[in-house]
Amino acid sequence: MEKRKESRKSSQKRKGSLCPVSDLCGGCQYLSLPYEEQLNLKQKELEKLLGRFCKVYPITGMENPFYYRNKVHAVFGYEKGKVISGVYQERTHNLIPVEQCLIEDKKADEIIGSIRGLVKSFRIKTYDEDRGYGLLRHVLVRRGFATGEIMVVLVTASLDFPSKKNFVKALLEIHPEITTIVQNVNRRDTSMVLGDKEKVMFGRGYIEDELCGCRFYLSSRSFYQINPVQTEHLYRKAVELARLTGEEIVMDAYCGIGTIGIIAAKKAKQVIGVELNPDAVCDAVRNAQRNEISNIRFYCKDAAKFMTFMAAEGKKIDVVLMDPPRTGTNQEFINAVRAVKARRVVYISCGPDTLARDLKEFEKAGYEAKGAWGYDLFPVTRHVETVCLLSRKAQ
Repeated sequence: MEKRKESRKSSQKRKGSLCPVSDLCGGCQYLSLPYEEQLNLKQKELEKLLGRFCKVYPITGMENPFYYRNKVHAVFGYEKGKVISGVYQERTHNLIPVEQCLIEDKKADEIIGSIRGLVKSFRIKTYDEDRGYGLLRHVLVRRGFATGEIMVVLVTASLDFPSKKNFVKALLEIHPEITTIVQNVNRRDTSMVLGDKEKVMFGRGYIEDELCGCRFYLSSRSFYQINPVQTEHLYRKAVELARLTGEEIVMDAYCGIGTIGIIAAKKAKQVIGVELNPDAVCDAVRNAQRNEISNIRFYCKDAAKFMTFMAAEGKKIDVVLMDPPRTGTNQEFINAVRAVKARRVVYISCGPDTLARDLKEFEKAGYEAKGAWGYDLFPVTRHVETVCLLSRKAQ
């Protein structure tokens, strides 16, 4: 692992930049560009990568492209005896101090700033990964934009947290709006933020948020799109493209905590959610119960193998909803979609390059892309979310 360095250069504001650390952080690649120009660049990228497969419709941007991240993660450390928090410089472990970020929720940044002050006053040692010494490693703040509920996760190197009751009391006095506080213990020498053990310090240990008329339970580990404003538009479009009439069997592959499957279930005959992460499956079951959705079932399985097994039993799927990681899907999954004779595939992608690769393979498997719609879930960065409709070609 590259040795971490904590640089004073981060306090020097780059001339003409909206952010004092944008030159070191590397997270907001398009910050210096007018928003319309950002959207044009992303539209051109989608047309370049996907235009050979289908029509690429105009990208949907945001009315306010700032402060949209509902989940904020801060690394804690020291710089010349001063408690700092921020992000690692891109592709390094150089800790860049950040006090305010233009794409992060403002309230989350305020809470992290308060924790910096409390760490100093309580004389809590931040974790030094080079020496393997110290307590506080990271702070994670998650806010439900619709509900206003706030979760604070203190990631520590050990379960022993001196004066933790007083620390929690002091934090709640400053921020009574906090709904729950969780201690997560990560003892491992790893780049992973969260460990396996957790202890609730205040509140329920989770928050809830609303999306497309449904309410979702969110734990510290839950995958939930970081831009809820745009996710609402994206998911409504995905369900619209599925063309559900109430008679379809729907597969929600890579279902996570069940968000899109639960939303689609209101218009489908039956939804099958498949996810490899057991914690996510538990959250998905709870979310279905929370929304009184009875026509959805969740399985902790590999989606490709699950569909292959269904096909072997002569079962079919009408529509496949898929939202894979940035790396996209694989040939086994595409073959399984063909095996269950899915009529339509709605593919949500956060990587247009891997989407283009997968569309080529879907084409070989007998599926035709009918259209691609871009959604700017990550303003001022180079990333773009896309939803693409595929239909099975007539045999």
